[in-house]
Amino acid sequence: MITHSLLDIYRKETEEELNQILGYWLEYTIDKEQGGFYGRIDNDNNVDKTAPKGAVLNSRILWAFAAAYRVTKNEVYLQAAERAFHYFTAHFIDKEFGGVYWTIDYLGYPLDTKKQIYALSFALYGITEYLQCRESEGARSLAIDLFNTIEKYSYDNKRGGYFEAFASDWKEMNDLRLSAKDANEKKTMNTHLHVLEAYTNLYRIWQDDLLKNRIAGLIRDFLEHFTDKISGHLILFFDENWSPRPGPISYGHDIEATWLVLEAAELVKDEALIKSAKSNAIFITNAVIEGLDSDGGLWYEYEPLQKHLIKEKHSWPQAEAMVGFFNAWQITKNHRYLTLSYNSWNFTKKYIKDSANGEWYWGVLENHQPMLGNDKAGIWKCPYHNSRACMQIMQRTVASAK
Repeated sequence: MITHSLLDIYRKETEEELNQILGYWLEYTIDKEQGGFYGRIDNDNNVDKTAPKGAVLNSRILWAFAAAYRVTKNEVYLQAAERAFHYFTAHFIDKEFGGVYWTIDYLGYPLDTKKQIYALSFALYGITEYLQCRESEGARSLAIDLFNTIEKYSYDNKRGGYFEAFASDWKEMNDLRLSAKDANEKKTMNTHLHVLEAYTNLYRIWQDDLLKNRIAGLIRDFLEHFTDKISGHLILFFDENWSPRPGPISYGHDIEATWLVLEAAELVKDEALIKSAKSNAIFITNAVIEGLDSDGGLWYEYEPLQKHLIKEKHSWPQAEAMVGFFNAWQITKNHRYLTLSYNSWNFTKKYIKDSANGEWYWGVLENHQPMLGNDKAGIWKCPYHNSRACMQIMQRTVASAK
């Protein structure tokens, strides 16, 4: 009885939060002058109208509104998804070389034209979500073309896995990093996770045999390469030969991967992979618990070589903790995990949510003070982790209450 009551409360609270998050993006981020959405808004909701517009931000906006329409049937969300889709396809698609630009300027012209596979993956993720709301042969063809482009240029036919980045014309380049904080390596966990996420969503609308094979291969990559068999954490960086490279422990990525990998295995209906993915999910989840603070928040990263814990709690790991711990409860029925999930949400409500200005802070410091110098919306700050966590909890609580 207590569990059913908690599930009902959790569902109602996250449904309300979803509407508040997306209400913020509808109110503050729509660029009525140049089209699409603004490239940057600071923590006080000051808009930088001339900021570059990122492929990751815009594809995540597309995904968030399309997914929200699918879940809620709110027509306002569908209209926002259509705006995002038409702007993205008009300005971010490289019609000469294929793929998507990393950034465009505020007028809609190409700026950074490198081909980051991470960005192509999110483009595919957003477009395939839109296809679950709107029938469109053009969108379907574009989604399949993005899949074929990733396979053509990024897939490693010798060793498996996907290479990180290329120049505009798909030639090799020296700096492959997704961001300044990343190691300059040819294969990364982060990009593989979001290739898997995008391919899983594509499989929902296109049951292609090669696609199914690639999803299974990516799941095995997480089971065999990315999961450290001793620590239970994910290894973030590899060279082209799958040799691990030094890097931090990312608690948010750890817990995010637990449920995304299992979701993929369940979609392709591979019983052996489902069993392994469930076992691996609990293995990683138990390792993530060491990154929890007594207040229920999840620390950002730990640097093993320096034995240094980065004492910040960013917003997106809290969102992933909500889903990942709930997923562990669904697998095991161990109520400890359900409690941890709801604790993550309580921490978020108390410290991460910006009740005065809307949306979520980038994160908070050890003393719970907001990290005010960061974006409220920007290249990396998007309505993705938080809206997705709300929708996942809404759907999982309903399914679990039956």
